[in-house]
Amino acid sequence: MTDCLFCKIINKEIPSEIIYEDQAVLCFKDINPVAPVHLLIIPKKHLRDLNSAEQADQSLLGRILLIMPKLAVEVGIAQSGYRVVANNGPDAGQIVEHLHFHLIGGQMSADFA
Repeated sequence: MTDCLFCKIINKEIPSEIIYEDQAVLCFKDINPVAPVHLLIIPKKHLRDLNSAEQADQSLLGRILLIMPKLAVEVGIAQSGYRVVANNGPDAGQIVEHLHFHLIGGQMSADFA
């Protein structure tokens, strides 16, 4: 998708602070963090949201979920705890129409309840 912000980050057209990358997944720091650790984990395949995922995407989505605990260890929040959030659609607060997961931690906050 040519005008997708996250596709542009995947294609290195827009700079980001990349934390992890493999052939199917990219993780980078959120530019507007809500906590000391706030990462975005995205599939390189453009999926608008969870509703657009299909059976063929099962291994990709599983891969993303299994990468998150490893990232939590790497950034030092695995023991204290972290939150995984996926906003799905405009009423849920999804701003960028490319499926993404927030990995958030590093502080206790009522905002995360």
